[in-house]
Amino acid sequence: MIKIKESISSIQRVVADRLKLLGVITAGHSVIHFYQQLFPVILPTVTQALGLSNVQVGVLTSARQMSHSTLNLPVGAAADKFPQWRSHIMGISLVTMGVAYLALGTAEFYIVAIISSLLIGLASALWHPTAIGTLSNTFPERRATALSLHGMGATVLDTVTPLAFGGLLAAFHWRGLLEIQIILGLLAGLLLWRLLRNSFTAEPPKAGDKGYLKALGTLIKHPSFIGMTLSNGLMSMGRLIVLAFLPLYLQLELEYSPFVLGVYITLLHGMGILSQPILGPLSDKIGRKAVLVPSFIALGILYILLNIAPPGYLLAAVVTGIGLFFYTLTNITTATIMDIADKQVQASSMGLTGIITQVFVLPAPIIAGRLSDIYGYGSSFLLAGAFLILAAIVLIPLKLYKGSDATNEPPKQS
Repeated sequence: MIKIKESISSIQRVVADRLKLLGVITAGHSVIHFYQQLFPVILPTVTQALGLSNVQVGVLTSARQMSHSTLNLPVGAAADKFPQWRSHIMGISLVTMGVAYLALGTAEFYIVAIISSLLIGLASALWHPTAIGTLSNTFPERRATALSLHGMGATVLDTVTPLAFGGLLAAFHWRGLLEIQIILGLLAGLLLWRLLRNSFTAEPPKAGDKGYLKALGTLIKHPSFIGMTLSNGLMSMGRLIVLAFLPLYLQLELEYSPFVLGVYITLLHGMGILSQPILGPLSDKIGRKAVLVPSFIALGILYILLNIAPPGYLLAAVVTGIGLFFYTLTNITTATIMDIADKQVQASSMGLTGIITQVFVLPAPIIAGRLSDIYGYGSSFLLAGAFLILAAIVLIPLKLYKGSDATNEPPKQS
């Protein structure tokens, strides 16, 4: 009887520790997305203040993506090989976000804005492979569900931030609002580190460097990983284009106020509160492809409709529809890639995907900016839609996790 009680108590501690880990990481992810949603809201104001062209705006977006994609792999490798560093990495990520916006708030020259964008990408690279790799290893039997819960915390701030910051821009100068963001970064980074500093004391996998490199080599040659990486890259291209030019279209062409822009950005991200708890678990249940292919096609069509929908209720309806998929699908594509990856390289798999795809992802916002300068913002939305439909086509022949209904077991890793 004593042994049974001890076993039950041990199980309860494990469950409590897992839930604490999920809760704290989800809260930290919310802060990361608070910072990320400042960018599209402030972008039109920065564009006007610094006198930027659409191509230069594309460069800012590409700079942020470049540092994110390039550093994902080394950060992911560090998180996989040295799990005891994870609380430090995630805490530094939050501080880096604060520093990035402090720099942007003081920017008088374009080069400083580029550096700020690079720092925002760096902070994202520090956070995402570390946090997502941790959750993937902690909840292998409910990977997409855990990542969706992690994403829901972000979506709450995705919803609130554009509205709140859009309203603040109407009352306060943008530079001061950005400069004080360093305070939140410092406080949040320190708090997260204190809460998680004793959570990552386990030794790294015993396979050693050869085993780790072998797992990476096996992953990079896996046909499903190659196809999934290409599809994910195409999705990212469309996403970056919309993130860069939808705010400019709304505020500079349609002449909406910063607050109304905030409303639209809220619709773009906030609808994930409804879709993430549905689509994530659904992909665990019926399979990744069954959810991703129709979702990619629907999102591509909605991007194209941005070029057609007249301002007002119809445009708001299109943006609302986009919001159902815009962030939610990134959690499912990430879970799909991690289904394929060995447990030794869960965090690294994200970085490997970014390294492979950035060659064609990074030019996308710049090309879209040039098209927007010549033909108007609608041309960039058409390009984004084409990328999403192509991403769906790439997925069709791939062999992906078919869901618990088909296998009655967690996804197997290669």
